[in-house]
Amino acid sequence: MNNATAVKENQSIKVDPRAGKYLTFFLASEEYGVEILKVQEIIGRMPITPVPLTSKYIRGVINLRGKIHPIMDLKIKFGMDQSQITDETCIIVIKIASMMMGILVDKVSEVVNVASVDIEDTPFFGADVDTEYLLGVSKIGGRVRLLLDIEKVITASDIIHLKKAASEENEETGDESKGANTKINNGANNKKEEKHV
Repeated sequence: MNNATAVKENQSIKVDPRAGKYLTFFLASEEYGVEILKVQEIIGRMPITPVPLTSKYIRGVINLRGKIHPIMDLKIKFGMDQSQITDETCIIVIKIASMMMGILVDKVSEVVNVASVDIEDTPFFGADVDTEYLLGVSKIGGRVRLLLDIEKVITASDIIHLKKAASEENEETGDESKGANTKINNGANNKKEEKHV
């Protein structure tokens, strides 16, 4: 009896590692969640510079406080139509695999605290459907949210493409800065020569 009671107590104490706070957002009519600890900040819509010869789901790059960050369109990544930029469009900046990047979403919803009892394992959709990128499904207040394992959503090949997009833009920005400095220096030299004449 005592052993049975101890087992029950241990089972009740056991906490699902997936439990915790999630930032929820919409892609079309579906609601998703990403672990809040992976989120660095949320920014409103801002100009995204396209980068040629990159994957379709890489929307481009942004210049955030002097740093270049690649932007991934999650809707294209998930096989949906490209995100349409609206007043509610947001970029969620996350840190993954030692790099900062943004994911483009239709709308940010809220931060929710998901308890162990509110999480169910991802249903089996068939052998052809890969659900490794899902931590599980949360059900709070009658709403179903798909909890993303963002590190599995963004694969190693994605990271290579994202880093390439960011580095190419950094090189262009650097070249423009060098060009601007050259013009300034040339202008300064011309002024000096004029003074000597």
